[in-house]
Amino acid sequence: MSDTTINAEVAEERRDEMSVPTSAGPDVDELSVNTIRTLAMDAVQQAGSGHPGTAMALAPVAYTLWMRHMRYNPENPHWFNRDRFVLSAGHAAILQYALLHLTGYDLPLEELQRFRQSGSITPGHPENFLTPGVETTTGPLGQGVMNSVGMAIAEAHLAKLFNRSGHEIVDHHTYVICGDGDVMEGACHEAASIAGHLGLGKLIWLYDDNRITIDGDTGLTFSEDVASRFSAYGWDVQNVGDRANDLDALDRAIADARAERTRPSLIILRSHIGYGAPGKQDTASAHGEPLGEDQIVLAKRFYGWPEDAKFYVPEEVRGHMRGRVLRGRELDADWSRRFASYRTEFPQLAVELEARVDGTLPEGWDRGLPSFEPEDGPIATRAASGKVLNGIATSVPWLFGGSADLTGSNKTWIHTSTAFSKEDPSGRNLHWGVREHVMCSASNGMALHGGVRPFAGTFFIFSDYARPAIRLAALMRLPVIYVLTHDSIGLGGDGPTHQPVEHLASFRAMPGLRIIRPADANEVAEAWRVAIERIEGPTMLILSRQKLPVSDRKQLGDARGLRQGAYILSSESGDAPDVILLATGSEVHLALEAQEKLAEEDISARVVSFPSWELFRDQSQAYRDEVLPPSVRARVAIEAGAPLGWTEWTGDGGEILAIHRFGASGSSDDNYRSYGLTTEHLVDRVMRLVGREPLDG
Repeated sequence: MSDTTINAEVAEERRDEMSVPTSAGPDVDELSVNTIRTLAMDAVQQAGSGHPGTAMALAPVAYTLWMRHMRYNPENPHWFNRDRFVLSAGHAAILQYALLHLTGYDLPLEELQRFRQSGSITPGHPENFLTPGVETTTGPLGQGVMNSVGMAIAEAHLAKLFNRSGHEIVDHHTYVICGDGDVMEGACHEAASIAGHLGLGKLIWLYDDNRITIDGDTGLTFSEDVASRFSAYGWDVQNVGDRANDLDALDRAIADARAERTRPSLIILRSHIGYGAPGKQDTASAHGEPLGEDQIVLAKRFYGWPEDAKFYVPEEVRGHMRGRVLRGRELDADWSRRFASYRTEFPQLAVELEARVDGTLPEGWDRGLPSFEPEDGPIATRAASGKVLNGIATSVPWLFGGSADLTGSNKTWIHTSTAFSKEDPSGRNLHWGVREHVMCSASNGMALHGGVRPFAGTFFIFSDYARPAIRLAALMRLPVIYVLTHDSIGLGGDGPTHQPVEHLASFRAMPGLRIIRPADANEVAEAWRVAIERIEGPTMLILSRQKLPVSDRKQLGDARGLRQGAYILSSESGDAPDVILLATGSEVHLALEAQEKLAEEDISARVVSFPSWELFRDQSQAYRDEVLPPSVRARVAIEAGAPLGWTEWTGDGGEILAIHRFGASGSSDDNYRSYGLTTEHLVDRVMRLVGREPLDG
């Protein structure tokens, strides 16, 4: 197939050269490629929106990869040893849907006809929780390539742990199709840098250098030497040039990349967006809008396709590409036989691998968790988290993660293991460097891959860098655990650039994310229990830098109340409280102190520790009313963060003692006093609320 620029006259010549496809027509490879192209054109046109041009350009690449190299089973999309495929250029979703349909996944042609429509399983960007065979949700450019790094890390780690001579039961590649937008994103630099450093030899990116983005030619903004850049990262780089339609050249390039085991591989190819549409090829309009009926007719004429046929799949193409079902069945069955042999020879390893993949926790997994007593003295919740993490890691060997160059501060080091490295990928500790973007997105990739339980640590303020990945973890319901320390103005002298103020409120607005801000060390242990047991979504642990008192649980509520999201930590005197004090994290001990001072003024206060709004919402109305009786309207919430959202719990009759401006450089104690987060100020707020004169006058 030629890559020459197309015009209407050339299309007419091609029409004369090629007959309408029949059983005696063109080569089945070309027929298959053009089937993918025409399905993409028709689906986008019928939807009235979408991105047809990239699918038309990359059909030969995707076809070669899926038909000649990738190992998968359409009848069992979750077969563990399958190759992973990531369409990082998620706007070209229809390319993946066409491949899934043609190779025999449970994706009927009718779903392609319903592309981008409400209720379909073919949304505008790939969604792993909707469409069989889609490995990850991509859309924001750069996320897919970062996911792929996590998938490759998980594969390398598990292969090192479980493979034995003659029993290579973990042995698969991760393939990515990415485009100019992915390569421009700063997140891509982080992903490529760490992948090269770690020598992820079974990671292969196919980079579509079509030189078109939404605004026009990439020359407007992008002139770097991508090949040299990736070579400098430590990647193996091949450039197939303008042979994006040459299946044999593509085949050789992928085969060479598969043979490279010590470096990740980048295959650069120069495709033509909107290939075959004379008025659209190599234009920005082919990227993000339907071609139009006239252009579709001309493109089909160029391909030698029935011009008025919609969603046409020749029988020889269907038979040829559905052959992957039989091939996949054979690959899956062969691996199952080999795993049965592995189980006989290495039964304990087999049991552990199955538990890892299934996410089944070992019996008694939490017996080694530490408990904390008041006499042990105050301890920062980040420090308590480090102790709890190591208690869990002993009995849950698939707990796996690290920090973005803040290991000592985040307390995220597993002491019984080494660091994951190119030389020894068996280590459970990941050094991410100063790369929050890829740390959290690759953690998504690890969770998607399976076999490891990822956690990721940084300062809470730097979650801003990771927010897109955290959002996608919530969207995909991935059980990633975020260990976010230095949670407030209490972190001290680093000042407002490092002190999160609005972050709790903004993350509480994110659907599917569970946030836990524990008040003391024992709540930290319960928070980790909740996080580990949650398999249907991400959990964010918000932890203090400063030391906090350990509550006396013999006198106060059991820390296991954290599992309900909010619980009565200290009951009121008498039958009913005059006021309810609600607090999270480091402000809980202020509420306890205020309760004592209020008692001296004959004001009966209840203290509610409120570590997780999301968990509390999950409780029955009866339990919520028990903790927050509707009859008690006098409520005061205290939290070292923005007040947004607290009225859900304080009601219109309550008050919120919070922060309305950025932090400041100063000690924890000085900052709390400066911002009015003190026992005295809380008591005065309560006094006013219940109609009493404040103690300070």
